[in-house]
Amino acid sequence: MTLDLITFSEISVEKPIIEKNKISTVITLDSRDRFNLVFTYQENIENVEGIKNIASMIVSVPMINYGLFSERIYFDYPLTKEDVDYIKYNMDIISADIYVNRFLRVNNPYLIEKYIPDKNSVKTEDTKTKAKMEYESVEDFKFNVKNDYRKVAILSSGGKESLLTFGLLNEMGYDVHPMFFNESGGHWKTALPAYRYFSENFKNTTKVWSNLDRFYLFMLDHMKFIKKNHRRIWSDNYPVRLFIFGPYIFSFLPLILKRNIGHILLGSEYDDVRSEKYYMGIRHYYGIYDQSADFDYYDTDYFKNMGMNIKQWSLVRPITGLIVERILMKRYPDLFKYQRSCHSCHYENNDVYPCGECSKCLGIISFILANDGDPRAINYKDEHVTNLEKNISRTVLKLDQDEKEHVFYLLSKKNFHLEGREHDHVEKIHIDESSPLELIPKDFRKVFQIYREYVKGAVKFENGEFVEISDFFDKLI
Repeated sequence: MTLDLITFSEISVEKPIIEKNKISTVITLDSRDRFNLVFTYQENIENVEGIKNIASMIVSVPMINYGLFSERIYFDYPLTKEDVDYIKYNMDIISADIYVNRFLRVNNPYLIEKYIPDKNSVKTEDTKTKAKMEYESVEDFKFNVKNDYRKVAILSSGGKESLLTFGLLNEMGYDVHPMFFNESGGHWKTALPAYRYFSENFKNTTKVWSNLDRFYLFMLDHMKFIKKNHRRIWSDNYPVRLFIFGPYIFSFLPLILKRNIGHILLGSEYDDVRSEKYYMGIRHYYGIYDQSADFDYYDTDYFKNMGMNIKQWSLVRPITGLIVERILMKRYPDLFKYQRSCHSCHYENNDVYPCGECSKCLGIISFILANDGDPRAINYKDEHVTNLEKNISRTVLKLDQDEKEHVFYLLSKKNFHLEGREHDHVEKIHIDESSPLELIPKDFRKVFQIYREYVKGAVKFENGEFVEISDFFDKLI
């Protein structure tokens, strides 16, 4: 029997209101429950070319998370054909990814038990978008943007990837624009130390404030398959939403277009190309589609088709988290000290401290120690190091298997009692379909000469094996 997850007859999004430094809309569930969604900027954005079209997409793309759960999603304003295609295409991917990675593959503590599917009766059609998408009209509109490809916007946070991306680009002489997304809830704590540092030292730094995370909670409050006490449940995973970075990217577009920026960089690191792409015959992305090369390709094509000609990619995708941490810690210690990679940061002594026990913290502590660093430099405490083995035994680190085994192997040589196994490729550059070289524009490939100082070579994936590329660095000179 097909599991009925449809909760709403209609999700309706009103025409966005554009003010001097704010974009807002009202989202209504079944003509009854309303939420006022807001995005606030630190500068005037109302005269940006095409701001009406941008605003429409800013308030539309969060709905990509709800195609499985509503009969109809109505956008009360015009969209272009490219906009419609964007929402439909990504909604189909996210619908399947949510079904697989929030209802089938993992134990989701937020679900009411009767809504956990019987795997023996699951059909591919169960994972497909259910919502009929409607809109006021289809308009014909294209941007006419003069991009400066020396200008780069970075989706910034307190994470190691965005900090390293900034350090590398700044060293290579690019015009870098750190852009922070200030959610109204606790997630802002992780970004706050880095944001304060960048604001004081780099003039291009900016942020967008939004209550988007409160909107996501509002939606959970009204979903029939989510436990009523979901706000008191703690988990490393979001209950259902998986299109996370897309809304961030679109919220930055008014600033990116105003500043004629040519590149949007995400902090997407390497993802093992051997990961099984199908689960019970269903194509999925392990819940990280918007950190994949496929997502970067699609967004770049969309921007080109709309006349924005912005390139979206990641500078750190060819290297593993272990190497990201190594370079950040050893080459950019002034940035490293502002890293906060934690699901539950808290305030202490007028500073932000990581919890030291969540899966994200345990991975970061392991990376730092494996690279001969000191976790205390980024506010971890003695007990977080002392209890590392015990805490790791109680959770699952969100690392590719080879990377986890190799990190444990390195830690075992430092008197930690962890069972590991050496995998040389973890400390090398990866060039494959998960990390295609063509996504990195040629002018930026000089970054590999920096990487060369911290890795043990480069590999490509052939016939199920990682194979050394002996002349990789020489060819890039």
